[in-house]
Amino acid sequence: MKNEANSFFEEDDIEILISTMNRDSLDFLIPMFPYSHFSNFSILIVNQTQKEKILTSDFSNIRVINSFEKGLAKSRNLAFENAIGKILVVADDDVVYQEGFTAKIVDAYNRFPKAAVINFSMINSNGDVIKKYPSCTKTNLSIFDILNTSSIEMTLNKKRIDETKIRFDENFGLGAVFEMGEEAIFLSDLKANQKQLVFEPQLIVIHENQTSSEKKSLVDKYYIQGALFSRMFKTKYIFWLYLKLFFDLKQKKIKFENIKTVLESAKKGHIKFEQIQNGNK
Repeated sequence: MKNEANSFFEEDDIEILISTMNRDSLDFLIPMFPYSHFSNFSILIVNQTQKEKILTSDFSNIRVINSFEKGLAKSRNLAFENAIGKILVVADDDVVYQEGFTAKIVDAYNRFPKAAVINFSMINSNGDVIKKYPSCTKTNLSIFDILNTSSIEMTLNKKRIDETKIRFDENFGLGAVFEMGEEAIFLSDLKANQKQLVFEPQLIVIHENQTSSEKKSLVDKYYIQGALFSRMFKTKYIFWLYLKLFFDLKQKKIKFENIKTVLESAKKGHIKFEQIQNGNK
């Protein structure tokens, strides 16, 4: 409860976890924090790189891990294992944080100290919201909210996450077998573990580029969805696949003549996931 002094969070409790690749300079941090120098924040950088391109930091509160593995989920998990902040902000290297974002995050966690995750809003470089967000706070994210989440909207209560030992599924996400969906799996696993997932309609970040999912073809997306829904919903994956197909048809994202092709692709994704689950390659 709020009347317990040790339940209050402060801005110094925030640590920003940045996944990046092949960096040998901290200069990429400068545009990420236009309202305050990056050295004013506690930051942990996981730099997936080669031995000849190492990133170092001369700032005590900017820590760096040079990793020689590939995969965004692996990068996130390595950051979780080495994080020291009470509140963790999931970040990529191409986002821009808004003025006062840390105050917004701390305020939300002081209102919802039991939350394992609090998601926030993001806009693009034109100032437009990236997607349709709820207009007010949600204290229990639905599975539809979870499926609509991007990792850079997510902040985490480290204590609540560590209680579960849940991490990102390394079969999903950029650089993995299935290159999307790691956020949804992570959140659905937490929800299944009875952890509180919150949405707060506050803007904290700008993301100027297309997401990796937006760049993919329909066939590729459905291949991944076949695996994703198998991972999340198990034997009910077919129901969720057809539900997605229905919404994509309704929103004219897909044409009727493409239905057979995308469903065949989804089946291939499902089969590949089952092979991985069974230890086959």
